[in-house]
Amino acid sequence: VQLQASGGGLVQAGGSLRLSCAASGRTFSSYVMGWFRQAPGKEREFVGTINWSGKSIYYADSVKGRFTISRDNTKNTVYLQMNSLKPEDTAVYYCARYKNYGLGYEQGGAYDYWGQGTQVTVSS
Repeated sequence: VQLQASGGGLVQAGGSLRLSCAASGRTFSSYVMGWFRQAPGKEREFVGTINWSGKSIYYADSVKGRFTISRDNTKNTVYLQMNSLKPEDTAVYYCARYKNYGLGYEQGGAYDYWGQGTQVTVSS
């Protein structure tokens, strides 16, 4: 399984970006997918998850109402639409496949495959 994240860039505060995460493999649609981010000097932070059908989505409080996660199983791709971006959203964003391991969605150890990350920089 390979996850390829893309779509990052530099944007002004208040702007928008859409990240994509393309997955290889035929079982993509069976898995919950998650997004995380990590800012310089900070720990990795949970952003949100989406279940296999796209009907159950969970967001961290810090992004709720501004970010939207979706997926297209025909394209093996999950998306992170980010609106009303703030400088504190600056981070490397990662997609990951949820495996469980007895851990909750917010815990990075619950994920088995990770994308390489894409940089998002929000200027003030």
